[in-house]
Amino acid sequence: MHAGHAELPFTEALPQLRTLLINRLKSLRSTHPGGQSTAWSARRALWRSMILRVGLLAMLATSVKLVAAPGPGFDEPEAPQQIEIGVLSHRGNRLTQQQWGATADYLTQALPRHCFRIMPLAFNEVEDAVASGRIQFLLVNPGMYVDLEVRHRISRIATIRNGSGGQARNRFGGLIFTRADRDDIAELADLRGKRLLAVDPHSLGGFLMQLDVLQRQGIAVPRSLAALDFAGIHDAVVLAVRDGLADVGLVRTDILERMAIQGIIEHSDFRVLAPRSVPNFPLLLSTPLYPEWPFSTLQSTPNALAQQVAIALLQMPTDAAAALAGGYTGWTVPLDYQPVHQLLQALHRPPYDHPEAFTLIDAMRRYWPAVVLSLLALLLLLILAGRLQTLNARLNRAKSRLEQRQELILNSVAEGIYGVDLCGRTTFINKAAERMTGWDQHQLIGCNQHQVLHHQHRDDAFLRTEEDCPVYATFRDQQARFVEDDLFWRRDGSCFPVEYSTTPIRDERGKTVGSVVVFRDTTERRDTAARIQRLQTEQARVARLSTLGEMASGIAHELNQPLTAISTNARASIRLIENGRGTLECCSQVMTKIADQAERAGEIIRHIRRFVRKEEPETSPVAVADLFDTVLVLLHQEARQHAVEIQCEISPKVDKVLVQRTQIEQVILNLARNAIEAMAETPGPHQLRLLAQPREPESNTEPSARTIIRVEDSGPGIADSIQGRLFEPFTTTKARGLGLGLSISAGIVETHGGKLVLSETESGACFEFCLPSL
Repeated sequence: MHAGHAELPFTEALPQLRTLLINRLKSLRSTHPGGQSTAWSARRALWRSMILRVGLLAMLATSVKLVAAPGPGFDEPEAPQQIEIGVLSHRGNRLTQQQWGATADYLTQALPRHCFRIMPLAFNEVEDAVASGRIQFLLVNPGMYVDLEVRHRISRIATIRNGSGGQARNRFGGLIFTRADRDDIAELADLRGKRLLAVDPHSLGGFLMQLDVLQRQGIAVPRSLAALDFAGIHDAVVLAVRDGLADVGLVRTDILERMAIQGIIEHSDFRVLAPRSVPNFPLLLSTPLYPEWPFSTLQSTPNALAQQVAIALLQMPTDAAAALAGGYTGWTVPLDYQPVHQLLQALHRPPYDHPEAFTLIDAMRRYWPAVVLSLLALLLLLILAGRLQTLNARLNRAKSRLEQRQELILNSVAEGIYGVDLCGRTTFINKAAERMTGWDQHQLIGCNQHQVLHHQHRDDAFLRTEEDCPVYATFRDQQARFVEDDLFWRRDGSCFPVEYSTTPIRDERGKTVGSVVVFRDTTERRDTAARIQRLQTEQARVARLSTLGEMASGIAHELNQPLTAISTNARASIRLIENGRGTLECCSQVMTKIADQAERAGEIIRHIRRFVRKEEPETSPVAVADLFDTVLVLLHQEARQHAVEIQCEISPKVDKVLVQRTQIEQVILNLARNAIEAMAETPGPHQLRLLAQPREPESNTEPSARTIIRVEDSGPGIADSIQGRLFEPFTTTKARGLGLGLSISAGIVETHGGKLVLSETESGACFEFCLPSL
């Protein structure tokens, strides 16, 4: 009221309000004479309705005044009764209060004698709230309702009509989604090995609907997944997938749309898996549709109160504040929840997680024809039992003959064969294995084959554990293996080299029950390989002698130069002494020159002797510069004869390599001589480069450090027609060549753990190989 005006009681003000409305009606009539206008008719009806409502309001106020007036025999009005509505807090308690608080206020206004309040409940709190009677009404997902309906006798009184998506719906579904940038997840089959995040094991739209779809697609949950976790609320699932904490998320329909409208997420950041299209259902969907959430009453709630609440909910206008705040358009009569029952039965979820009781009497009553047939079949089986007994005896005799035949086959094989069960115990052994190991089958069968036959690598090497045993590895991964080099131990404590294969033994169901080991004594083959190695070494030495023979004239020239200088200087010294001009200082200078030339000749001879001597059996550290010096000494005259300039480039990071010196000198010399001979056929100038550079390991399996040796020339290069067989024996481009140099060189490099290769260059040819560095 404005200041200066006395407040009138409500009952006294109503006549004045009615008079004011009548006068307003008369003024409108004078504005539209005749009353023929359609607009005027509408306004007149409106004002008459307002007058009628004012009259009713006056009557109601009078009644309220009479009822409220205290009088003799009447007590004060009772305080409103507190009514708790349990709501599943699937998006968090704060959002639950915001969404459903207005609905509680609406019911409080509709039923003034009661005060309704929302109680948010987590998934694991719902059943306790129902069992303890702390709530009178309940709003949960249909899956939880079905479970509580069976076990706690709650009853549905209304079904919500969801308003998200722009139209009213009383059904909802589930959504399977991932990030839009996950190209590796395009269909449901791609979920194998991925991290899946759902809301709760009891969430219908946030887990159970999608679980049914995945199982129908043959995806075992959680066995086929890398991980299955539950976030508790829908919003947390969406945010976890957005932030990369999970690969795939499961939520109910309308969650993504709501969060996008609220600005929490971007709708384009996500992609739906196994999308479905249902008429008159505009939301994103991956599962079949099921009835929406029911509003339920507990068994202890009075029926009158439940009826009043049901009427109030069904009469809620579409644009009511409670509906707008809750994101729905009202309520409808309870739907049929049989599809939810069928879903839970298919998934064996509560209340269908226990098998139904089925007694023997029930079976007799239901299946009595089958029982009669079974008795007849039993009689027939008794008749057949005697026949089967006879056949079984025959089969046993045939089995014995087959086992004897198999034993004959095993004993006729030259390789040793024995079987092993899953515990590592020997199950059988043939005669060849007995002969090679010295063990009798009665002594070995039942023993742990690993501890008896191949428990140790060598006489003084470390003991091998069962985890390292290839036979046990075959049990674990069910993969056949072939081991080329191992040791088996005889009964007398001696060992012998073997190669063997281990193969899993499977029964008729495909289950691994053991393995069979077939081994062969490789002692003779090793001796043969050693003899071949010695012959190859001798062949390499002969090749070096042949190379020196081909270089004899050049080496002779190299030796002739210092010898000629020695002879010339000696005779000059004699003449000086005979002429009397040989002073001590002059003779000393001449003798110094003679000594230098003698040392030069001695160095050449030392290089030649080292090059042609027999190879040392072991590798040793050798400076790369020393390797290059030997090659330079032996090739100096030949390079000079063909006008070839030799350059040596050694990286400062390269020092020594672990090699057999004579062999590597032979490789470098052979490559360098081939380069000089190739360049001699083309016009100059010619250049030969010897390079040494470090090479870092490319993987953990490579040695720690290696040195690359390159021999580059400026010659005509290698013809494409022979590049593929360049390192094969007897392949040559020389008219009188044998074609063994590159083959021998490639073999030497392989024994040092490297590989001789032809690299691409702009001109000429480039051969390179790697050596172990120190």
